[in-house]
Amino acid sequence: MEALLLGLAIAVGVWLLAVGVLFLAGRRSAARELATLIPNVVLLFRGLLRDPRVPRRTKWLVGFGVAWLVSPIDLVPEFLPVVGPLDDAIVAALILRSVVRRTDLEVVAEHWRGDPATLSRLLGRRDA
Repeated sequence: MEALLLGLAIAVGVWLLAVGVLFLAGRRSAARELATLIPNVVLLFRGLLRDPRVPRRTKWLVGFGVAWLVSPIDLVPEFLPVVGPLDDAIVAALILRSVVRRTDLEVVAEHWRGDPATLSRLLGRRDA
């Protein structure tokens, strides 16, 4: 349990550091987008897990994604600047793309609380 909490604390610290660096560099909109990304992904995954329109296999994949994101074990350690959270971001994006292939995009968009352009970028779409 301690390792889980430590991993979570490191991930949040790196996330806050990245938001701060973007803000100080004058990239306020990028900092705001990054600051809301994690809470929005958590709310999205929670909504998808509860939605009856999402297939059961897809819910298992989303559950795996949640476990991956909160796990203190990473392919790349979280404390490394920039590249640390990269494996989590890649896994989250791959899971979201798979969810959209198996579930209607409107269902995913309905549960997304952030900027629609951010969701489009996460899904690799240019039609934002």
